[in-house]
Amino acid sequence: MAKQEDDFKKVISHAKEYGYVFQSSEIYDGLSAVYDYAQNGAELKKNIREYWWRAMVQLNDNIVGLDAAIFMHPTTWKASGHVDAFSDPLIDNKDSKKRYRADVLVEDYVAKIEGKIEKEVKKATKRFGEAFDKEQFLSTNQRVVDYQEKATTILKRLGKSLENEDLADVKKLIEELEIACPMSGSKNWTDVKQFNLMFGTKLGASTETAMDLYLRPETAQGIFVNFLNVQKTSRMKIPFGIAQTGKAFRNEIVARQFIFRMREFEQMEMQFFIKPGSQKEWYEHWKAHRLRWHLSLGMGEDNYRFHDHEKLAHYADAAADIEFRFPFGFKELEGIHSRTDFDLSKHQEFSGKKLQYFDTDENKNYVPYVVETSIGLDRMFLAVFSNSLQEEELENGTTRTVLKLPAVLAPTKAAVFPLVKKDGLPELAHEIIDDLKWDFNVLYDQKDAVGRRYRRQDANGTPFCITVDHQSLEDKTVTIRHRDTMEQQRVAISELKAIIHKEVDMKSWLMKMK
Repeated sequence: MAKQEDDFKKVISHAKEYGYVFQSSEIYDGLSAVYDYAQNGAELKKNIREYWWRAMVQLNDNIVGLDAAIFMHPTTWKASGHVDAFSDPLIDNKDSKKRYRADVLVEDYVAKIEGKIEKEVKKATKRFGEAFDKEQFLSTNQRVVDYQEKATTILKRLGKSLENEDLADVKKLIEELEIACPMSGSKNWTDVKQFNLMFGTKLGASTETAMDLYLRPETAQGIFVNFLNVQKTSRMKIPFGIAQTGKAFRNEIVARQFIFRMREFEQMEMQFFIKPGSQKEWYEHWKAHRLRWHLSLGMGEDNYRFHDHEKLAHYADAAADIEFRFPFGFKELEGIHSRTDFDLSKHQEFSGKKLQYFDTDENKNYVPYVVETSIGLDRMFLAVFSNSLQEEELENGTTRTVLKLPAVLAPTKAAVFPLVKKDGLPELAHEIIDDLKWDFNVLYDQKDAVGRRYRRQDANGTPFCITVDHQSLEDKTVTIRHRDTMEQQRVAISELKAIIHKEVDMKSWLMKMK
C-alpha cells in the first residue's frame, strides 16, 4: 500500500510540474475536489474525447451526437428518480470526525483481499516459471480460494443490503470486518445515512420568482428527453444510438484520489435504443465493443477486468463495469448498463407526452429499451496518464522519467530543436514547425543541451524529437528520435510528415478494434 501511495503521489506531482492538471483556485488555497486542466492536460483531454467520438459516432452510421444543456426542467430529475434516490451511504467516525462512503470502506477492504490474491499469484509465478497455470492455481490453491470466497461473500452482502436500503446491516458489516478509520485507526462509527448528491441552484431574476433547479448529475437525461426529436429529424430506425459528452456535477462529500472522483467532471455517454427483448444480446455486444476500444490504446490487457454488479440501479436489469488498474487498485472506469424502458417510460409519464417508436416492420408502437455505455473522461485521463508515467533504468546506469502516452493521444506530437542558437539553425527549425503545424501540434525548444531537451520531452510525453544541425543546412536532413525506444534516425525533412503521421494517425489506432 505504501508503494501505491508513493506512485500515486508521483502521478499528481508530475501532472502539475508538466502542465497537465492544476488545483483549481490554487492562489486562494484551492477548492476541494475541483481541478483545472492545464495547457498539456487540455490537449490530452481533447484528444481522448475525440478518440471516443470518432469511434462512437463517426464510425457508426446508426449513432448520432447531441449536446444538451446543463440546465434542465426540474421535473426531469423527479422523473429520472434522482430527487428521491440519487444518494450515497455515508458514515462518520466519531473520533476523527471524518466522513466516508460506507460502501467504499467495504470495497477498499475487499481490494486488500484481492491484493493478497495477487501476491500469491506473483509468488507462484516466480516459483513455477513457464509451467505456471494461473487459472488452475486460482481454482485449486486453498488459500486463494478462501480469499476469493470471502471477497465474494462480502460484496454480495453489501450489494443486498444497499439494494434493500438496510443501512443498519451496512454498519454491522463494517463492524464485523473491524474496518478502521484510515486517518485515526478508530472503529467508533456512527450509523449509516443517505446523502443526496445533486447541486441545487436557482433560475430567475428575483428571489421571489426564481425556479429551483439542479446542476445535472449525469448527461444521460438530456438524451432521453430529446429521443423523439433526434429520431424524427434524423429519420433513425431502431436500433440506433445517441452519444454525448459534457459536464456533470455531484456534491461528493468524500471526494478523493485526485481527478478520479470530482465534484465537476465530464462524461462520455451513449444511449442505444433497441427493441424490447433484445437487450441481453446488445448488452453483451457493447461490453465487448467498449473493451476493444480500450485495448486499442495498448495499455495492457491485464490492466482491465469486468465487474458485474451485485446491486443493480433502480432502472437496470443488468450492469457491469470495465475496471482499470489505477495506482490505488482496480476501480471503475466505464459502465455498461441495460436500462430497460425505465427512462423513456418515466419521462412519458411525468411529461404527458408519448415517447414511443413506431416499428414499421411490426406495425406497432412501443417504448424502446436502452443499453448505455458511460465513461468518465477525467477517469480515462487519469488511467492514461498514470499508466504512461514510468521510470526506466538505462544501460549507462542513469534513469529517465518518461510519459509513454499513446502517441495518438499525446498533447504535442513533435518537438523541434536547433542544435545551437545560431548559424541559421533556429530559422530552419521554425520553417519545419511552420510546415508541420498544419497537421500536428508541434513545439520549438532551444533551451539547454540537446540531452536535457530530450529528457524534458520524454517526461512531457512527446513522441518525437527532431534535431536540426549544420548538416541539415547542407542536405535538408534532420535527426528524428523516438520517445519510447530512444532510437535516432537520419531522415529527409520532406519525410517528417509521413513518419509522424504513421505513428499518430487516429485511423490506424482505431483499426485495432476490428
